[in-house]
Amino acid sequence: MKIVSSIKDLKNFLALEREKGKKIGLVPTMGALHAGHISLVKRCVAENDICVVSDFVNPTQFNDKHDLETYPRTLEADCALLEPVGCDYVFAPSVAEMYPEPDTRVFDLGPVAAVMEGPRRPGHFNGVAQVVSKLFYIVEPDNAYFGEKDFQQIAVIREMVRQLNLPVHIVDCPIQREADGLALSSRNTRLTPEQRQKAPVIARTLKESTTFVPAKSVQEVIDFVVNTINQVPEMKVEYFEIVDGHTMQSIKNWSDTTYPVGCITVYCGEVRLIDNIKY
Repeated sequence: MKIVSSIKDLKNFLALEREKGKKIGLVPTMGALHAGHISLVKRCVAENDICVVSDFVNPTQFNDKHDLETYPRTLEADCALLEPVGCDYVFAPSVAEMYPEPDTRVFDLGPVAAVMEGPRRPGHFNGVAQVVSKLFYIVEPDNAYFGEKDFQQIAVIREMVRQLNLPVHIVDCPIQREADGLALSSRNTRLTPEQRQKAPVIARTLKESTTFVPAKSVQEVIDFVVNTINQVPEMKVEYFEIVDGHTMQSIKNWSDTTYPVGCITVYCGEVRLIDNIKY
């Protein structure tokens, strides 16, 4: 496994692999790797000849300076997880390497980016589109792997790929969970022991809500989820929306879509946790 910090070096290495007819897969990450990321890497290794994992905390997608400063950076530990599962290249550039000058590109990502996370994290999806498009231009992957925990982000990236006409196949991979149901996230390490005990109520409530479909209305299911979670001390639902899984637009009736997905964001103390479930 090679650890590469230079764009030029990585492009040279991958050009040689491509000359040999190798198929290249990319797993974009912001480091602080956990079993969820590793599940993506294993799939990438299985489906491609070469696996590249980017390990880069991208400043342009943070709209909260404190969140950027406190985001864990654990490259050494990340590499220790990546080597045994068959990763070939870890791309760990500096901010100056990725952004030698400010990226002023503004993407019009349309309706998929205008809801849920979009208005609540201004500029976030534009920053995601900036860094992921840069990674796609650098690596030129055949396949790129993303976890479904960031469900809306996948829709945004698909839209960006469509607009830029990039020849990359986006592969979405199922959420990985702890034994008690909590969706794996780098942010989970910021929960206090007490908060960590409470946080699985999110997944439990989402799972229970699926038993009400289609007998209860969309609004009744939303009310159940929000009220149940908000009853737990330190837990506060920021939003819970049931949307069409392709367009990200809210539905009012179950008949509005063949692909209903419930997307939720909950504050557990100061830690912002996201999850989703398919109905």
